[in-house]
Amino acid sequence: MSAAAPGLAEPVDAAGAEALDAYSRAVVAVAERVTPSVASLRVMRRTRGGQLPAGAGSAVALTPDGYLLTSAHVVAGSGRRGRAGFADGREDRFELVGADPLSDLAVLRTDGDGLTAAELGDAGALRVGQLVVAIGNPNGFVGTVTAGVISALGRSLPARSRRAARVIDSVIQTDAALNPGNSGGALSDSRGRVVGINTAVAGVGLGLAVPINPSTQRVIASLIAEGRVRRAYLGIAGGPRPLPPQARALAAGDTCIEVVEVVPGSPAAEAGIHAEDLILDVDGTAVARVEDLQRLMVADLIGTEVTVRALRHGRELKLSLIPAELEQG
Repeated sequence: MSAAAPGLAEPVDAAGAEALDAYSRAVVAVAERVTPSVASLRVMRRTRGGQLPAGAGSAVALTPDGYLLTSAHVVAGSGRRGRAGFADGREDRFELVGADPLSDLAVLRTDGDGLTAAELGDAGALRVGQLVVAIGNPNGFVGTVTAGVISALGRSLPARSRRAARVIDSVIQTDAALNPGNSGGALSDSRGRVVGINTAVAGVGLGLAVPINPSTQRVIASLIAEGRVRRAYLGIAGGPRPLPPQARALAAGDTCIEVVEVVPGSPAAEAGIHAEDLILDVDGTAVARVEDLQRLMVADLIGTEVTVRALRHGRELKLSLIPAELEQG
């Protein structure tokens, strides 16, 4: 084999070329499959003088009859509507069906049908280092495709509505390039299944996506059916804390939730929970982190009596509590 001329790069060997071709084929296949399902959003807000631009972003077609999934922050505000444009040149009007700021997800409905619905995957099957492809409309460039890997899993992202705060858990971190306008777009695996909705740019080479998993699937179903998400509410603020060694025989693990604050008049206050109490479990389900408690606060728990097991100054307590409905507005 002849050597490369001075100053020129060594030629790519056959194995290297094949590897590059395989990577390219995977990205191209995902782009061809998913791009028809991704919309570019032009969001408008109603004013006394008419409609004014309120932002832009991306969305993913959920169903052929017009439902789209996007990020709640893309369509934040009352009376949001606008136009959704697709890669084939089609453009439909949309209206907001429902938004959930505490998961940063929203559902829209277009006035057309015949959409190419994306296949939703399960982010629970992802592995660090896995190939992912992001498709969206950064800075107004429609149908932009970027590729990278899963950089990390299990990240947390703070979310807030006007009256409530929550942590979005199991957030996906990727190094696929994301820019303003990617929010609401698809993060897909190598088989073209949408495993996340891009939501934030946290720095150069650091993007975050809300995962598609059974929890967020329930959020999406609630938004379609009711236009909102109902959650149970206890009325405490807290954080993780290691259990005292002498109390570890009472719990399934070695970590619990320490109550930092109890909201006056809340279900927790009425049940007699105090600041500095250590919560071990709720109805027999261990809670080691605030996220564990959040996952339990589903609509079915509203108005249903539950037992909270806690420690207070080393003494075990069992308190009956009836969660109320979280008011987000």
